[in-house]
Amino acid sequence: MSCQDHIIPAPPAPALTPRTLATNLVAPISVETDASGRVFVAEQGTGHNDGSVSEITQDGVRHPIITNIYSVTNTEGDLDAVDHLLVVEGTLYFLNPKGLYKFDLSTYKTGASPIMASSLIPEDIRKFVLAYNFTNDTGESHLYNLTQGPDGALYITDAAANAIIRRSKTGELSVVTEVPGIVNPNPAGPPPGPPFIQAVPTSITHDGRQFLITTLLGFPFPAGRSIVYQMDLSGKLTIYQQTFNSLVDVENDGNGKPLVLEFALFGPMGFTPNTGRLLRANGTSSTVLLDKLNMPTDLKISNTHTAYITSMGDGALLKITF
Repeated sequence: MSCQDHIIPAPPAPALTPRTLATNLVAPISVETDASGRVFVAEQGTGHNDGSVSEITQDGVRHPIITNIYSVTNTEGDLDAVDHLLVVEGTLYFLNPKGLYKFDLSTYKTGASPIMASSLIPEDIRKFVLAYNFTNDTGESHLYNLTQGPDGALYITDAAANAIIRRSKTGELSVVTEVPGIVNPNPAGPPPGPPFIQAVPTSITHDGRQFLITTLLGFPFPAGRSIVYQMDLSGKLTIYQQTFNSLVDVENDGNGKPLVLEFALFGPMGFTPNTGRLLRANGTSSTVLLDKLNMPTDLKISNTHTAYITSMGDGALLKITF
């Protein structure tokens, strides 16, 4: 799970160039691959219980696997819908407000008729989170991303509870740590904001030594303040680097450095299109590998020469070769 055998050259020469593999995706939020190289994408849909998980073949064709996944528009106008994917030992996991779903990939063949999400029974992790007495309790839960730890457990970021949740191999749940927010560097604005900004932890991965965790940060989404944390199995957090804009993903580049994905810069009209970036971090500064990405949401390093990025802004899946 450490991706240490999946290496993006450092430094990149020539610069990485993405191409569009698939289009007309409806709010793509996550991309994952399995051991055979099959590519899976989660789409949040339009808020009418139309989320989905599909395979995208190399000809760009979308093959739905699971359809009619819970997807609604909340009171703030955002989607509560399917979130990130993870493949572990032939099982496809995905997160949703209804819980953690599992799908046995051994039962799936490309082009097979899709199944309805209602035929799967989710594990209600959100109920556990809402009942937990956090030190800084938001009273909310948004299960966002997940990875497998070296102990075989699943580690899940809860972007609304600002916490890391552990699900053991037998399904037992526990809170590993709470992820702290930051003091607002400019509460007077513009735009004016709260004195304290929520962490909003997004991605998590294990690089073979420790976990890496990213924060998006809440409103007003200050530029240059999002954090990459390191975390050990006991839940101890240390800051690796704090120089980023609205982070949504982190992966290991295979050279011992994190690759981080920025969603966008926040401006007067909200998140600004085509300001997302893929960077290699080194603890103090970063190298930009790709820029002008349109609200990217997820990065997957598939093998030693291929990676994928979902673009929420373009409704597309990008393929990168190097």
